[in-house]
Amino acid sequence: MADAAVEFLLETLKQLLLYSVDLIRDVKSDVESLYNELDLLKGFLKDSTEKRNSNEYMKSVARQTREVVYNAEDAVETFVSLTSVPKTKSYFEKALHGKNYVANLRNVAEEVKSIMTMVKNMYDSKKIGFAALQYGEGSERITTKRKVPIVEEENVVGFQDEAEKLIKLLNEGLEELEVISIIGMPGLGKTTLAKIIFRDPKIEYEFYNRAWVYVSQEYSKKEVFLKILGQLIKLTDDMYKMDAERLANELHRFLEKGKYLIVMDDVWKEYVWDDLKLAFPKNKNRSRILMTSRILSVGKHANPNRDPHCLRFLTPHESWKSLQQKALGTKQCLDQELIEHGKRIAKECEGLPLAIGIIGGVLLGKGIEIYWWEKVAGRVHAYLNLDREERMDKLIALSFQNLPYHLKACFLYFGMFPEDFEIPVSKLLQLWTAEGFIQKEEGMNLEDIAEEYLEDLVNRNLVMVGKWKSNGKVKICHIHDMLHEFCKKEGAEQNFFYEIKEFNRGTYSFSSTLPFDEYRRLGVHSGISNFISSKQFGPRVRSLLCFSGEDITLSLDHVSSIPGSFKLLRVLDGRPITFPRFPSDLTQLIHLRYLVLSIAFQVLPTTISNLRNLQTLIVVTSLRTLEIKADIWKMIQLRHLEINASTSLPKTGKSKEDSLMRLPAVLTKTRKCKEDSLKSGSLVTLSTISPESCSEDVFAAAPNLKKLGIRGQLFKLLGDKGGSTLFDSLGKILVNLENLKLMNDVFPGSPAEGKLSLPQMYKFPPKLNKLTLSDTLLDWKHMSTLGKLENLEILKLKDNAFEGIMWQPEEGGFRALRILHIGKTNLVSWNASADHFPKLWRLYLKHCSYLYEVPSGLGDISSLQIMDLYCTSKSAAASARKIELLKKNFQDQQSTKGSGFKLNIYPPDAPAKNQ
Repeated sequence: MADAAVEFLLETLKQLLLYSVDLIRDVKSDVESLYNELDLLKGFLKDSTEKRNSNEYMKSVARQTREVVYNAEDAVETFVSLTSVPKTKSYFEKALHGKNYVANLRNVAEEVKSIMTMVKNMYDSKKIGFAALQYGEGSERITTKRKVPIVEEENVVGFQDEAEKLIKLLNEGLEELEVISIIGMPGLGKTTLAKIIFRDPKIEYEFYNRAWVYVSQEYSKKEVFLKILGQLIKLTDDMYKMDAERLANELHRFLEKGKYLIVMDDVWKEYVWDDLKLAFPKNKNRSRILMTSRILSVGKHANPNRDPHCLRFLTPHESWKSLQQKALGTKQCLDQELIEHGKRIAKECEGLPLAIGIIGGVLLGKGIEIYWWEKVAGRVHAYLNLDREERMDKLIALSFQNLPYHLKACFLYFGMFPEDFEIPVSKLLQLWTAEGFIQKEEGMNLEDIAEEYLEDLVNRNLVMVGKWKSNGKVKICHIHDMLHEFCKKEGAEQNFFYEIKEFNRGTYSFSSTLPFDEYRRLGVHSGISNFISSKQFGPRVRSLLCFSGEDITLSLDHVSSIPGSFKLLRVLDGRPITFPRFPSDLTQLIHLRYLVLSIAFQVLPTTISNLRNLQTLIVVTSLRTLEIKADIWKMIQLRHLEINASTSLPKTGKSKEDSLMRLPAVLTKTRKCKEDSLKSGSLVTLSTISPESCSEDVFAAAPNLKKLGIRGQLFKLLGDKGGSTLFDSLGKILVNLENLKLMNDVFPGSPAEGKLSLPQMYKFPPKLNKLTLSDTLLDWKHMSTLGKLENLEILKLKDNAFEGIMWQPEEGGFRALRILHIGKTNLVSWNASADHFPKLWRLYLKHCSYLYEVPSGLGDISSLQIMDLYCTSKSAAASARKIELLKKNFQDQQSTKGSGFKLNIYPPDAPAKNQ
């Protein structure tokens, strides 16, 4: 989209004018002129964001603007790439091409001026003040004020009776394995209903083994089996390498032991059940498959002996009630005129929950202003004579048109991912930032702004939440199929991205008709190996995202294909592709901001530090250790460094000072800000690093870290050496650290090697909010230290974090703790009450099979809402049920409204190992 491209290009030009004057010496005045004209164009795009949807002339101007902006972006970034090439490039070659690109840059500057003349004439002819163009009046401005989030509903309007019918079907009936299908048109709420059922306490109680998998139109048997297995057991490296048949056998072997429920969402073809059914044993334990599909014959084919459950439409009353919830939240609607408009809107959504949700999103934040309700009612009424599918398309388009300027590109970006793809939010926010969609705001970091953007899209019912984090934020998200189709269509129309579902040489040839010449982003869903080996050329491509259920090892002769074909890349996600060696040509992609590499080598070379614009570097390896030789301290834009191995970092040396000295002496005030930024470091995520790398110099180079993971022999981090430890520097320097993971890994030895002790409380970072420990085998007495951490809200004690048969917490500790997770341990006796955990909201016990009982005193904690027990003893489960009864009785006595206390036991009454 031109809107986002202008923002990004303006920032690029600004950086050039401030810090790279030496690169643009010959064209400085042209760059300044281009910057000024684009700044005015930005105003036009903001001002016309809604008008151009109904005005063909403005739409035409916007299209021309997009093309000119893309040309300008190409010229500027190609020019920068050329002037930044390594010294090995001959002087003659640089000079020759340099003259061509200087001319090209000046040409696009003239094109931008021409567009601006057209825009000015348009405004003059309409007698619109040019001040409006300059300041973008009439468009919705970015604001840091958060809308009140709509809490995910337990009982969605109109679904309660449907859910009860299906829950009864699942819990009763034949002992044999049975398939029960939910059938309905797109947007009717099949997935929503299935989720309500999947999370219902009666289902959770009856079905210990439960898994949810999206199937969709294009599916891989291997991927389906991996996703199901991953929710039931911990996947091993060998499992990822298995073919579909072996995985089906593994799944069958696991499920035949007991009762299970598998939800297969969005099944399109009859043969899908035939492909997958061999993995599901007919073990006569009343196991069930819950299937959703828009096609009746799919459900009938899977179970000819039971009619599918055809989902009904909402009644007019239910539709109006749902619309109020979506648009107004808890606000009351009393104005009769507004009610009339609202009921009219609800009626013309024809009982389709997705339509109601989308229109509710359009009205969200408008409150009870009759003007907006009347306006939306008129727009929806205009679609009255369209069939249901066309009307849905129009409603989605209306919602998109009404999105604020800064959210449009963020929303369209969801089309880059495959249909029903479960998107990790951390990945999405980093991608948005790398793409330049996140607009800076004073006093806020980019991640927080991006999170607000996502929250806004969720509240507008355009994005669905798949999983929540323990702190209440979104962890996994996706969008509805119909919205996904809209994003693909709109994205293609605007040359925003192109989807390659399956690449093969028969479909794409080496002709001039290749689509890659025009599109800014490519999403390759399958046939990745063919795509890379064909050495396609994409001169305008900025992003290449690869999705595949298959791991691909790139042959040596194709290692350089990607950087050779896509020279202006900003985003490269090559996770499915394993590189046998580091592609040295990759370092020529100087515009790269986001990079994901799967590697089979043990050292990241020095040349990777040439990627000076890199913001996110994610490295995936099957090796336990990795060494970074690159001077990452010179990479001043780097914010997130995530590696799944224990990583040795390079020494800091004098790289920071060297970087400062290289800055040009221009704009003294701004230069000083840049120097301060360099001195303070940009890294906010560093995970996982070796204990040996936890030096004072390293942390001094990254004092703004918010998330840190340390993996390796932790006695080297925590061990006392002359009255001090390496850990001391964390609390002293990392004053902004919020999330800390300590993973003890002494492979090939056992965790018991090297007795560990925690440092004193004052040595921990002061803002520490979340702490995760794994394989540390600490004594329970060390919990008193953690209890004194004033800001600790989330404590995750993974497998073997603590050992010992008794835990007696100290009173007055854990004043802020909201979430406590205890993994595998030999704990038998635990005494606890509200005095020890006054704000506890959720308790999660997993594989605490020796624990005799859950402390009854926890029932007195008024804030405790959720308790999960996974593979505990019978006596522990019984004591948890007593707490549940106590909490419910208290709630009944107080007539307290709300969701109430929830107890989940998996499986019910698991046998005790030691009573």
